Amino acid sequence: MRKQRFFTVITGIFLILAFILVVVPATALWAHETGTAVSRDAAPLENDDDFDDFDDEDEEFVTIADPLEPINRGIFWFNDKLYFYLIKPVTKVYRIVPERARISVSNFFSNIFTPIRFTNALVQLKFRDAGTELGRLLINSTIGIGGLFDPAKNIYGIKKKNEDFGQTLGHYGVGQGFYLVLPVIGPTSLRDGLGLAADSYYLNPIYTLDLKDRDKYTLVVLDKINALSLDRDTYEAIKKESLDPYLFVRDAYSQNREGKIKK
Repeated sequence: MRKQRFFTVITGIFLILAFILVVVPATALWAHETGTAVSRDAAPLENDDDFDDFDDEDEEFVTIADPLEPINRGIFWFNDKLYFYLIKPVTKVYRIVPERARISVSNFFSNIFTPIRFTNALVQLKFRDAGTELGRLLINSTIGIGGLFDPAKNIYGIKKKNEDFGQTLGHYGVGQGFYLVLPVIGPTSLRDGLGLAADSYYLNPIYTLDLKDRDKYTLVVLDKINALSLDRDTYEAIKKESLDPYLFVRDAYSQNREGKIKK
Protein backbone atom coordinates (compact mmCIF):
# COMPACT_ATOMS: atom_id res chain seq x y z
CA MET A 1 0.00 0.00 0.00
CA ARG A 2 2.80 2.41 0.90
CA LYS A 3 4.70 1.55 -2.29
CA GLN A 4 1.59 2.20 -4.33
CA ARG A 5 1.11 5.55 -2.67
CA PHE A 6 4.79 6.38 -3.20
CA PHE A 7 4.53 5.73 -6.93
CA THR A 8 1.32 7.75 -7.05
CA VAL A 9 3.08 10.72 -5.48
CA ILE A 10 6.06 10.40 -7.84
CA THR A 11 3.71 10.25 -10.83
CA GLY A 12 1.95 13.34 -9.53
CA ILE A 13 5.24 15.21 -9.27
CA PHE A 14 6.13 14.39 -12.87
CA LEU A 15 2.68 15.55 -14.00
CA ILE A 16 3.12 18.81 -12.11
CA LEU A 17 6.49 19.39 -13.73
CA ALA A 18 5.03 18.61 -17.15
CA PHE A 19 2.25 21.10 -16.63
CA ILE A 20 4.62 23.81 -15.41
CA LEU A 21 7.11 23.31 -18.23
CA VAL A 22 4.68 22.79 -21.10
CA VAL A 23 1.09 23.78 -20.40
CA VAL A 24 1.61 26.90 -18.30
CA PRO A 25 3.84 28.72 -20.85
CA ALA A 26 1.47 27.73 -23.63
CA THR A 27 -1.63 29.01 -21.85
CA ALA A 28 0.19 32.18 -20.81
CA LEU A 29 1.00 32.81 -24.48
CA TRP A 30 -2.62 32.10 -25.39
CA ALA A 31 -3.79 34.61 -22.78
CA HIS A 32 -1.34 37.22 -24.06
CA GLU A 33 -2.54 36.82 -27.64
CA THR A 34 -6.27 36.70 -26.90
CA GLY A 35 -6.19 39.22 -24.03
CA THR A 36 -8.88 37.95 -21.67
CA ALA A 37 -9.06 41.17 -19.65
CA VAL A 38 -10.35 41.36 -16.11
CA SER A 39 -12.83 44.07 -15.29
CA ARG A 40 -11.67 46.77 -12.91
CA ASP A 41 -15.15 46.71 -11.37
CA ALA A 42 -14.50 43.30 -9.87
CA ALA A 43 -14.02 43.27 -6.11
CA PRO A 44 -12.88 40.64 -3.65
CA LEU A 45 -15.25 38.41 -1.77
CA GLU A 46 -15.39 38.97 1.98
CA ASN A 47 -14.57 36.32 4.59
CA ASP A 48 -12.95 33.91 2.15
CA ASP A 49 -9.26 33.01 2.13
CA ASP A 50 -9.25 33.23 -1.66
CA PHE A 51 -10.45 36.82 -1.64
CA ASP A 52 -9.18 38.42 1.57
CA ASP A 53 -6.29 40.83 2.03
CA PHE A 54 -7.09 42.45 -1.32
CA ASP A 55 -5.82 45.98 -1.63
CA ASP A 56 -7.45 48.30 -4.18
CA GLU A 57 -4.18 50.17 -4.50
CA ASP A 58 -2.62 47.07 -6.04
CA GLU A 59 -5.52 46.61 -8.47
CA GLU A 60 -4.65 46.45 -12.15
CA PHE A 61 -5.75 44.71 -15.29
CA VAL A 62 -5.01 41.02 -14.84
CA THR A 63 -5.47 38.51 -17.62
CA ILE A 64 -6.21 34.84 -17.16
CA ALA A 65 -6.96 32.38 -19.94
CA ASP A 66 -10.30 30.63 -19.73
CA PRO A 67 -10.29 28.09 -22.59
CA LEU A 68 -12.48 25.74 -20.55
CA GLU A 69 -15.20 28.33 -19.94
CA PRO A 70 -18.12 26.12 -21.06
CA ILE A 71 -16.97 23.33 -18.73
CA ASN A 72 -16.16 25.80 -15.95
CA ARG A 73 -19.61 27.34 -16.25
CA GLY A 74 -21.18 23.89 -15.98
CA ILE A 75 -19.25 23.15 -12.79
CA PHE A 76 -20.04 26.64 -11.51
CA TRP A 77 -23.75 25.87 -12.04
CA PHE A 78 -23.33 22.56 -10.18
CA ASN A 79 -21.56 24.27 -7.26
CA ASP A 80 -24.26 26.95 -7.19
CA LYS A 81 -27.05 24.38 -6.86
CA LEU A 82 -25.05 22.38 -4.33
CA TYR A 83 -24.58 25.51 -2.25
CA PHE A 84 -28.23 26.61 -2.22
CA TYR A 85 -29.84 23.18 -1.88
CA LEU A 86 -27.41 21.42 0.48
CA ILE A 87 -24.55 23.44 1.90
CA LYS A 88 -26.51 26.57 2.83
CA PRO A 89 -29.29 24.66 4.67
CA VAL A 90 -26.67 22.65 6.57
CA THR A 91 -24.84 25.87 7.41
CA LYS A 92 -28.04 27.47 8.73
CA VAL A 93 -28.60 24.52 11.05
CA TYR A 94 -24.95 24.63 12.15
CA ARG A 95 -25.37 28.31 13.12
CA ILE A 96 -27.26 27.04 16.17
CA VAL A 97 -23.76 26.63 17.62
CA PRO A 98 -22.85 29.88 19.43
CA GLU A 99 -20.70 32.22 17.38
CA ARG A 100 -17.89 32.26 19.94
CA ALA A 101 -17.63 28.49 19.70
CA ARG A 102 -17.54 28.67 15.89
CA ILE A 103 -14.79 31.28 16.06
CA SER A 104 -12.82 28.93 18.31
CA VAL A 105 -13.24 26.15 15.75
CA SER A 106 -11.96 28.53 13.06
CA ASN A 107 -8.98 29.42 15.26
CA PHE A 108 -8.23 25.73 15.79
CA PHE A 109 -8.12 24.96 12.07
CA SER A 110 -6.07 28.07 11.37
CA ASN A 111 -3.57 26.94 13.99
CA ILE A 112 -3.16 23.39 12.65
CA PHE A 113 -2.71 24.77 9.12
CA THR A 114 0.35 26.74 10.28
CA PRO A 115 2.80 24.30 8.55
CA ILE A 116 1.37 25.34 5.18
CA ARG A 117 1.88 29.05 5.81
CA PHE A 118 5.23 28.63 7.59
CA THR A 119 6.81 26.35 4.97
CA ASN A 120 5.72 28.45 2.00
CA ALA A 121 6.91 31.66 3.62
CA LEU A 122 10.25 29.95 4.28
CA VAL A 123 10.56 28.68 0.68
CA GLN A 124 9.87 32.21 -0.55
CA LEU A 125 12.68 33.43 1.74
CA LYS A 126 10.22 35.53 3.72
CA PHE A 127 11.99 34.75 6.96
CA ARG A 128 10.18 37.41 8.95
CA ASP A 129 6.78 36.03 7.94
CA ALA A 130 7.95 32.49 8.67
CA GLY A 131 9.07 33.63 12.12
CA THR A 132 5.72 35.29 12.65
CA GLU A 133 3.90 32.04 11.87
CA LEU A 134 6.17 30.05 14.17
CA GLY A 135 5.62 32.56 16.96
CA ARG A 136 1.86 32.47 16.46
CA LEU A 137 1.90 28.67 16.61
CA LEU A 138 3.78 28.66 19.91
CA ILE A 139 1.59 31.34 21.52
CA ASN A 140 -1.75 30.01 20.31
CA SER A 141 -0.91 26.38 21.06
CA THR A 142 -0.08 27.24 24.67
CA ILE A 143 -1.80 30.39 25.89
CA GLY A 144 -4.50 29.87 23.29
CA ILE A 145 -5.31 26.38 24.63
CA GLY A 146 -4.41 24.28 21.63
CA GLY A 147 -5.31 26.99 19.14
CA LEU A 148 -8.92 27.47 20.25
CA PHE A 149 -8.13 31.13 20.91
CA ASP A 150 -5.92 33.64 19.09
CA PRO A 151 -4.00 35.59 21.77
CA ALA A 152 -1.18 36.11 19.25
CA LYS A 153 -3.47 38.50 17.37
CA ASN A 154 -5.85 39.70 20.08
CA ILE A 155 -3.22 40.34 22.76
CA TYR A 156 0.10 40.77 20.94
CA GLY A 157 -1.16 42.07 17.59
CA ILE A 158 0.61 39.34 15.59
CA LYS A 159 -1.48 38.60 12.49
CA LYS A 160 -1.13 35.45 10.41
CA LYS A 161 0.61 35.57 7.03
CA ASN A 162 -1.41 33.70 4.43
CA GLU A 163 0.94 31.79 2.15
CA ASP A 164 0.40 28.67 0.07
CA PHE A 165 2.26 26.77 -2.63
CA GLY A 166 0.28 28.48 -5.39
CA GLN A 167 1.65 31.80 -4.13
CA THR A 168 5.11 30.26 -3.88
CA LEU A 169 4.99 29.22 -7.54
CA GLY A 170 3.79 32.71 -8.46
CA HIS A 171 6.56 34.27 -6.37
CA TYR A 172 9.10 32.46 -8.54
CA GLY A 173 7.49 33.52 -11.79
CA VAL A 174 5.05 30.72 -12.61
CA GLY A 175 1.97 32.21 -14.29
CA GLN A 176 -1.59 31.42 -13.31
CA GLY A 177 -2.07 29.22 -16.35
CA PHE A 178 -5.75 28.89 -17.18
CA TYR A 179 -8.79 29.34 -14.98
CA LEU A 180 -10.48 26.33 -13.40
CA VAL A 181 -13.65 25.76 -11.42
CA LEU A 182 -13.47 22.56 -9.40
CA PRO A 183 -16.49 20.68 -8.06
CA VAL A 184 -17.20 21.69 -4.45
CA ILE A 185 -13.79 23.44 -4.13
CA GLY A 186 -14.73 26.29 -6.46
CA PRO A 187 -12.55 28.84 -8.33
CA THR A 188 -8.85 28.22 -8.84
CA SER A 189 -6.25 28.22 -11.60
CA LEU A 190 -3.90 25.60 -12.98
CA ARG A 191 -1.08 26.96 -10.83
CA ASP A 192 -3.14 27.28 -7.68
CA GLY A 193 -4.79 23.90 -8.20
CA LEU A 194 -1.37 22.26 -8.35
CA GLY A 195 -0.36 24.27 -5.32
CA LEU A 196 -3.42 23.09 -3.41
CA ALA A 197 -2.60 19.47 -4.25
CA ALA A 198 1.01 19.90 -3.10
CA ASP A 199 0.00 21.59 0.17
CA SER A 200 -2.57 18.88 0.85
CA TYR A 201 -0.18 15.99 0.14
CA TYR A 202 2.79 17.24 2.11
CA LEU A 203 1.79 19.98 4.58
CA ASN A 204 -1.87 19.73 5.55
CA PRO A 205 -2.06 17.81 8.86
CA ILE A 206 -5.55 16.55 8.02
CA TYR A 207 -4.11 14.56 5.11
CA THR A 208 -0.57 13.89 6.30
CA LEU A 209 -1.43 12.44 9.71
CA ASP A 210 -2.39 8.79 10.00
CA LEU A 211 -6.14 9.34 10.27
CA LYS A 212 -8.96 7.21 8.99
CA ASP A 213 -10.55 8.48 5.79
CA ARG A 214 -13.82 9.02 7.66
CA ASP A 215 -12.07 11.28 10.16
CA LYS A 216 -10.30 13.22 7.39
CA TYR A 217 -13.54 13.90 5.52
CA THR A 218 -15.29 14.87 8.74
CA LEU A 219 -12.61 17.43 9.58
CA VAL A 220 -12.59 18.86 6.04
CA VAL A 221 -16.38 19.24 6.00
CA LEU A 222 -16.39 20.76 9.50
CA ASP A 223 -13.76 23.30 8.50
CA LYS A 224 -15.69 24.40 5.40
CA ILE A 225 -19.13 24.48 7.02
CA ASN A 226 -17.76 26.37 10.01
CA ALA A 227 -16.08 28.93 7.76
CA LEU A 228 -19.30 29.46 5.79
CA SER A 229 -21.27 29.85 9.02
CA LEU A 230 -19.10 32.86 9.87
CA ASP A 231 -19.52 34.37 6.39
CA ARG A 232 -21.95 37.23 5.77
CA ASP A 233 -23.73 35.50 2.89
CA THR A 234 -21.26 37.06 0.45
CA TYR A 235 -22.12 34.68 -2.37
CA GLU A 236 -25.82 35.56 -2.17
CA ALA A 237 -24.92 39.25 -2.51
CA ILE A 238 -22.84 38.48 -5.62
CA LYS A 239 -25.70 36.49 -7.15
CA LYS A 240 -28.09 39.34 -6.48
CA GLU A 241 -25.94 42.24 -7.67
CA SER A 242 -23.91 40.76 -10.54
CA LEU A 243 -25.17 40.44 -14.09
CA ASP A 244 -22.83 37.47 -14.54
CA PRO A 245 -21.67 35.98 -11.20
CA TYR A 246 -19.33 33.58 -13.03
CA LEU A 247 -17.31 36.44 -14.54
CA PHE A 248 -17.36 38.39 -11.30
CA VAL A 249 -15.97 35.49 -9.29
CA ARG A 250 -13.37 34.66 -11.95
CA ASP A 251 -12.14 38.26 -12.17
CA ALA A 252 -12.09 38.81 -8.41
CA TYR A 253 -10.24 35.54 -7.84
CA SER A 254 -7.58 36.31 -10.46
CA GLN A 255 -6.97 39.86 -9.22
CA ASN A 256 -6.84 38.82 -5.59
CA ARG A 257 -4.36 35.99 -6.15
CA GLU A 258 -2.01 38.23 -8.13
CA GLY A 259 -2.31 40.89 -5.43
CA LYS A 260 -1.28 38.39 -2.76
CA ILE A 261 1.79 37.31 -4.71
CA LYS A 262 2.98 40.91 -5.06
CA LYS A 263 2.87 41.53 -1.31
